[in-house]
Amino acid sequence: MHTTDIDAPSALLGGLSPRRFMRQHWQKKPLLIRQAWPGVQPPATRAELLELAARDDVESRLVVHHGSGLADWRLKRGPLSRRQLPPLKQPGWTLLVQGLDTHLVAARAMLERFRFVPDARLDDLMMSWASEGGGVGPHVDSYDVFLLQVAGRRRWRIAPPGDSGFVPGLPLRILQQFEPEQEWLLEAGDMLYLPPMWAHDGVAEGPDCMTCSMGFRVPARDALAADVLQSLADADEPGPLYRDPSQPATANPGRIPEGLQRFALDAVRRRLSREASVHRALGEVLTEPKANTWFPAGAEWRAGEGVALDQRSRMMYDDEHVYINGESVLARGVDGRLARQLADRRELSPQACRRFSPAAWALVAEWVSDGWAHPKG
Repeated sequence: MHTTDIDAPSALLGGLSPRRFMRQHWQKKPLLIRQAWPGVQPPATRAELLELAARDDVESRLVVHHGSGLADWRLKRGPLSRRQLPPLKQPGWTLLVQGLDTHLVAARAMLERFRFVPDARLDDLMMSWASEGGGVGPHVDSYDVFLLQVAGRRRWRIAPPGDSGFVPGLPLRILQQFEPEQEWLLEAGDMLYLPPMWAHDGVAEGPDCMTCSMGFRVPARDALAADVLQSLADADEPGPLYRDPSQPATANPGRIPEGLQRFALDAVRRRLSREASVHRALGEVLTEPKANTWFPAGAEWRAGEGVALDQRSRMMYDDEHVYINGESVLARGVDGRLARQLADRRELSPQACRRFSPAAWALVAEWVSDGWAHPKG
């Protein structure tokens, strides 16, 4: 478990404290940090990354730049067997593996260093391997990202938000116009933070270029609203039925009755007026595992043991509830405080677990049985 002193200067952030970094740079301007992580080790070897890319439960992509023009890009989505990948010495290709934190303990441990940002914003850790000249072209991301060089070298060029028109007819969103204003060569241990919509292009210089991208999602308003509304609809019991005993015969059967329109508007307003329900739906949405996430068979949790969240588990809380993997639990008193500690620390000692009430202990034991958490000595 890694804990962060948000007021202490951090080498990871170039000597800034997390509090100062968030105030000065987060969603505002880029930051280059030389030797942010001295001696950093990739969370996966090249061989392990290739093995992961071949699995059907892992999201992977192969990007090949087979020419010199903006249109000379090819994309293939995984699973990708070794035979489907170019020779390692062939220049101009990149393998990207998403969600490494849900597959490797070392990748999840790497993310612990970035938990000065709320977990609700975390998307995943993506890792790429590139041959000489490999990259994915000039593009923009709709999320905050920390680009940590973990092996080899990569040259980054960046430009502030501007024209985001893309080259038509490509499987990748390559910018038509890209006029970089800053450029750096990153070596192992160096890191670049970019806010959303900053254009950037990273190209490997030399072989065995490995980069870890810690991405933090920026929810789109309409998409988040749709997810929350769906969660509310799934949770609510059916309400009163529409009644129209005064509906007269109509000569215009295709017209929607005004009474039905008012009924629908009132139903939506009533659902959204319950603020606590909206908060609960949001917590369930934010902790819902990704579609390709699965949990291994669980274990038995015995008295006297501590507990640690599985690397795949998403756990958050608000003033009323604790949320884990899309489910909500009312959390009050000592049980609530312990559950919130588990969300923040991702583990609890045996001494802390002994303070759970029988009902809470049984619930955590169920999480362990489901593989959402694991016994810890």
